[in-house]
Amino acid sequence: MPGWLSKLGAGLTQVGERLDERRAEVEKEHIGPGPSAAPESVPPPPAHSPDVPQRPHPVEAVPWGVRVAAEAGWRLLILAGTVWVLMRVISAIQLVVFAFVCALLITALLQPAVAWLRRHGVPRGPATAMTAILGFVIMGLIGWFVTWQVMENIDSLSNQIQDGIDELRRWLLDSPFHVTDKQINQIAKSLRDAIGANADQITSTGLEGVQVIVEALTGILLTVFSTLFLLYDGRRIWEWTLKLVPAAARPGVAGAGPQAWRTLTAYVRGTVIVALIDAIFIGLGIYFLNVPMAVPLAVFIFLFSFIPLVGAVASGALAVVVALVTQGVFTAIMTLVVVLAVQQIEGHILQPFILGRAVRVHPLAVVLSVTAGGMIAGIAGAVVAVPLVAVSNTVVGYLRSYAASSEEPAPAPQPAATLRPSAEPPVSPAGSVPSRPSVPPRPSTAPPQPETPPSQESPSEA
Repeated sequence: MPGWLSKLGAGLTQVGERLDERRAEVEKEHIGPGPSAAPESVPPPPAHSPDVPQRPHPVEAVPWGVRVAAEAGWRLLILAGTVWVLMRVISAIQLVVFAFVCALLITALLQPAVAWLRRHGVPRGPATAMTAILGFVIMGLIGWFVTWQVMENIDSLSNQIQDGIDELRRWLLDSPFHVTDKQINQIAKSLRDAIGANADQITSTGLEGVQVIVEALTGILLTVFSTLFLLYDGRRIWEWTLKLVPAAARPGVAGAGPQAWRTLTAYVRGTVIVALIDAIFIGLGIYFLNVPMAVPLAVFIFLFSFIPLVGAVASGALAVVVALVTQGVFTAIMTLVVVLAVQQIEGHILQPFILGRAVRVHPLAVVLSVTAGGMIAGIAGAVVAVPLVAVSNTVVGYLRSYAASSEEPAPAPQPAATLRPSAEPPVSPAGSVPSRPSVPPRPSTAPPQPETPPSQESPSEA
């Protein structure tokens, strides 16, 4: 019995071992070798790393249009900041800048006279002195004449204005607008209240009159001295100014300067002629219509004509208002007809013929520039705005043409055979070496590589 049991136990042990071996073989077939597998069953590592897709450069991931907008945006921000700083500096020294600009305008008007005297043998000093003295004397006489005429006619004008107001009141009462006497009195009371409310401001303005007179005298003296030096030594002043310009941009600026000066001279000369014609013909018209103070009004029209469009409208409106309150509605209408006729002839015939196309500015640009100049610097800014726009237009156009003419075309690519000394280039039947036409490549938007030397930058980037 014990022997039989021991044989049974040994048999069961063998069966169990066989079952374990069979289970191990099945697991090896389905799962793979276990941790106890032999080292030779492990596959060897690959000879190179697997191909992993590389991420693009951040700059290349940005669309081309966004990159162009960003490049233009930060440059525009820098330009806007520069202009803002420049305007702050100009506002701090506004008197000096305005005096120098007035000197430039007067020099542009008087310089042809100096050049004419020089061509007739007069030395530079006497020619400058004669021209400057004569010019300033004429301008002073014009100012004195206007003041004298206004002071002489102020009493009669005030009486005529009062009579005109009474007549206008009667006309409003009898007009079909159904205006009542109470409404007219209410308007007059509102005007009196407005004047009384601003009495303090008017008083403070009167107290500041001494400061205004001092600033005006300082500006006049600066204008006179600047005009004398510009007339006498303008060329050397311009040559000294060119030394402040970087050497790379100096040839273009040196060519743009004379172009800008010719534009400014033509503008000032043409504006003076057109303003003189306006003043003469409108003055004759209102004189024959018996409008009082016709000569001072003509001088005001001449002075206001230096502000294009806006000045003509303001001076014409002033003449019409004076005619309305002094001579009645019919005379005011006839004055308006005269002003509109002269201004139409001036705008469509005289200005294109006298000023020419070189200094013409679009009416929209004129209105915007005059408005912006008036908001920044008052009447002085309105006077200077249009010549500044005309000169800037000329300078920008010249610099664009200069940059286009200074660019040299890229050499055409040569055939590969011409680069070898031992080989002869293929010759066409006509005896000339054929070459492929050069095609301008598309501008690259990729970021500049660090290893590119500065000497390989294009002229536009430099």
